Amino acid sequence: MGIEKFIRPDLATFGGYSPHTSPETLKGKVEVPVEDIIKLDANENPYGCSPKVSRALANYQYFNVYPDDGQTRLRKLLEGYSGVGAEHIVAGSGSNQLIDIVLRLFVRQGDEVINCVPTFPIYRFSTELCGGTLVEVPRDENFAVNVGAVKAAISPKTKIIILVNPNSPTGTIIPRRDILEILDTGLPVLVDEAYYEFSRQTVALLLGKYENLMVLRTFSKWAGLAGLRVGYGLFPPKIAGYLLKIKIPYNVNVAALVAVEESLKDINYLMSNIQSILVERDRLFNKLEKIKWLKPFPSQANFILCSVQKGEARELRQKLQAKGILVRYFEEPRLRNCVRISVGKPEHTDALIKALKEIENTL
Repeated sequence: MGIEKFIRPDLATFGGYSPHTSPETLKGKVEVPVEDIIKLDANENPYGCSPKVSRALANYQYFNVYPDDGQTRLRKLLEGYSGVGAEHIVAGSGSNQLIDIVLRLFVRQGDEVINCVPTFPIYRFSTELCGGTLVEVPRDENFAVNVGAVKAAISPKTKIIILVNPNSPTGTIIPRRDILEILDTGLPVLVDEAYYEFSRQTVALLLGKYENLMVLRTFSKWAGLAGLRVGYGLFPPKIAGYLLKIKIPYNVNVAALVAVEESLKDINYLMSNIQSILVERDRLFNKLEKIKWLKPFPSQANFILCSVQKGEARELRQKLQAKGILVRYFEEPRLRNCVRISVGKPEHTDALIKALKEIENTL
């Protein structure tokens, strides 16, 4: 077996995470130049970051100096934006990294994590890396969380319950009363609010009331900083203290720190972009509704999930990709005949609908 005999046996069959498609890998494989590919598969902000970010990074002179590992200034900035005290805040290289360290804090071999599926697949990824078992509680036909089923799934091995709100990839909201009922179990509850700026639904201000509540946020979607990888979490102070101890040192790089500060100086600009995305989300939904072989689901995020009623979703994804339009396809059973479409600019919607009508003639 050579070197493989030293590898952890439980990782020998680990499936990893299936990311979106990078346009540069499609050169020569699609009908358009790489630079003309329309990327609607990763929920990125089509308007990009604040212009202040680009200018500040171009003028920054201290890339040779390590960032503050205690995140003192960053946490203070995030306090002003979130309305939650700095003692509650821990930042990470994207919210994915925070998911990893939160699960590492609570979960060890044999422990259980309750997750409401279908949802963000990174939770399976991180749970299995920790040696935990993911207990999957199915959502209903409209992708709503079944609170009774969540509570019934609790066992002596349960260490944490995951709630994504709005949910990815379905865009559905969990009513506050349902979150409160789950919080009342007393188990640690992680509420992932990556799309908060699009839904404006949050439980963050309940942190003072519930010592088992944790909330995640990101700058990837609303602020257009997906490539710089910066997210943050709002935690009870004791949990925040543990997370600051076990996180990787210097886990938020100085470019991301500069980008956050400049983004928070340009809130009006960024919020106007969000408003444009919300308007376009409604327009995209209305146009998708008119395509008889697609069933779009209402969304409170910056994407729309569609059930493919005629033909195969995998084949639709491939046909759109050949035309230079990327959408997300999932292997998960509940989503096997669905595609998720990120909200782009109006011209991206127009190109998508044109391509869908051309594909319709081949079905």
